[in-house]
Amino acid sequence: MGPLHGLRVLELGGIGPGPFCGMLLADLGADVVRVDRPGGPPAGLPAPDQDLLHRGKRSVAVDLKDAAGAAAVRGLAGRADALIEGFRPGVAERLGLGPADCHAINPRLVYGRMTGWGQDGPLAGRAGHDITYLAVTGVLHAIGPAGGPPQIPLNLLGDFAGGALYLAVGLLAALREATATGRGQVVDAGIVDGVAHLSTMVHGMLAAGQWRDERGVNLLDGGRPFYDVYATRDGGHVAVGPLEPRFFAELLARLDLDGLRQDDPAIRARLAAVFATRTRDEWSAVFAGSDACVAPVLSLAEAPDHPHLAARNTFPIHHGVRQPAPAPRFSGTPASLGAPPPRPGEHHRVVFADWGVAPPTD
Repeated sequence: MGPLHGLRVLELGGIGPGPFCGMLLADLGADVVRVDRPGGPPAGLPAPDQDLLHRGKRSVAVDLKDAAGAAAVRGLAGRADALIEGFRPGVAERLGLGPADCHAINPRLVYGRMTGWGQDGPLAGRAGHDITYLAVTGVLHAIGPAGGPPQIPLNLLGDFAGGALYLAVGLLAALREATATGRGQVVDAGIVDGVAHLSTMVHGMLAAGQWRDERGVNLLDGGRPFYDVYATRDGGHVAVGPLEPRFFAELLARLDLDGLRQDDPAIRARLAAVFATRTRDEWSAVFAGSDACVAPVLSLAEAPDHPHLAARNTFPIHHGVRQPAPAPRFSGTPASLGAPPPRPGEHHRVVFADWGVAPPTD
């Protein structure tokens, strides 16, 4: 059932952060209907029924450029609580599916717009991807080793953290307001805004003189030897992060390096030399049950078998596919993975019937 059971969400088919936001809402129990376009996904993406970002959703297949198709989708918007679209600014309006079109038939609708640059500004109409959004916010500049180039944090930081999660929070906040007032609104979720907001703590430290605007020289960017990654004898790595003095003392005790200080200039070389004497898994055994803040760096394939993650069933097998479980967890209305990703149009007639709207083929 989930805490969002009964919420109707219409997702206009897209890629990346919009579908991830829809997946999150579906995991939490919302009835998310994805409007897929004819022709299949762009090159390089999984087939729709193998794309985990579509799990728990239902799919209708509609050509939005067709007048009857656009009218049918407006009908679905008239029955929805929220809508998600990820087009460039102005595209939804040209299709007759912009906020004004939808609010004319459903004033309570919360209209979520997922873009990289936001709905206005000099770059609003330009193409971009996660890496370009991170670049202009200063965040990409901050990630990487001292003296080396910026490092790419997959597309987790921009698309999914600064984009999809901020859109989800915005939708839920606007839905609460719509419940109280009967008025929907537009949620403009620009990835650049979300990523900038995520960097608030760093900007605070920068303003206070506690952060240098360089890579690999600060407390949390690998600039401190007690918050870094070290190679092990077998070519693996361990993550080391005992920021607090008592945890640092426990690290030294487990390494037989008692007496070193956190500001000792030789500490990085000493730690590197010691960690290189054993394998990653041997060090995992050494630090098992400790507060030294040391963990093995696992691969994506290894992570599900870590004892802690296995105990929490963080990566369940669902319909034969290993995948991350819904998060966060709820004591009274637990979330669930729901149905596997649908084929485009798999629920076409049943969705239109459930929502009480005539399909475009009728």
